[in-house]
Amino acid sequence: MADPGGTALLEAPAPRRAATRRDTAGLGTSRSIGFVAPALVLIGIFLIFPALWTIYIGLTNYRLTGVDSVSPKVVGVANYVEALNDALFTNSLWLTFVFVIGSAVIGQNVLGFALAWTMRSARPALRSTVEALVLLAWILPGVVVAYLWIAVLDRSGGTLNLMLDTPGTAWLLQYPMTCLVVFNTWRGTAFSMMLYSSALAAVPPSQLETARMVGAGRLRTVRDVVFPHIRGHVLTNTLLITLWTFNDFSPFLLTAGGPNHQSETLPVFIYQQAIGGEGNGRLGYASAISLLLLLANLVLAIVYLATLRRRRVR
Repeated sequence: MADPGGTALLEAPAPRRAATRRDTAGLGTSRSIGFVAPALVLIGIFLIFPALWTIYIGLTNYRLTGVDSVSPKVVGVANYVEALNDALFTNSLWLTFVFVIGSAVIGQNVLGFALAWTMRSARPALRSTVEALVLLAWILPGVVVAYLWIAVLDRSGGTLNLMLDTPGTAWLLQYPMTCLVVFNTWRGTAFSMMLYSSALAAVPPSQLETARMVGAGRLRTVRDVVFPHIRGHVLTNTLLITLWTFNDFSPFLLTAGGPNHQSETLPVFIYQQAIGGEGNGRLGYASAISLLLLLANLVLAIVYLATLRRRRVR
């Protein structure tokens, strides 16, 4: 027969064990917070505070110099209204879309996939050499790359003019946006190539062999066999390179937005308004445009993520 007293003695420590578990859980939570606290502090200092400060500055007439730099006044949404009615802002917005679609969505995507698809069956030595050269263009500092391209496109003695026998052609002055699109495509293709190389490695070889045996061409094989497997990678790559290109400041290193604002993308336009001299140090106006640029990035990210989620559900 079971001893009632013994049973009570066995059941008595249960509340203490539950309390011990709660104490352990609380201690674990405290330790977790302690580990992530430095990261949260850094995020607050370098991301959240600058974002909130930018929003505030965008509501004022704050300038880099003068009376408004000492005692700025709140002007509400006047900066945003002015931006929407500013021909230079709309011109910069249009040029930014041309730059992004031409060099990222089309240029880097297509060239990166083409290189990855071609190099997958190349000899290891050739593949390693091509990958190293393409990666070198990506990892070099922007100032160095810009200097190299200025030397290539120079009107007097430039490499391109010597190759095409077109002396005196000022490529950066006559075709500024075309030069920027080619430049950014050349420089940013490495990331797309590496991502697509990893994605193509996951395509089952048996399916590729089956497509070859039934007589499918390369385009049909890519469309019907390869693309369904890498669709998520395509969307992810497009999202990343679009956001990077949308905020890229390297066009300033080549053309400084010229000639006559013909290559002035939004990051360059913001710089010119805030610091470059054209806007007389209008930090408030530039901050308002920065917020509009941030909102445009958020819209693009939401659209791409929603598309990616819809593809995964299917």
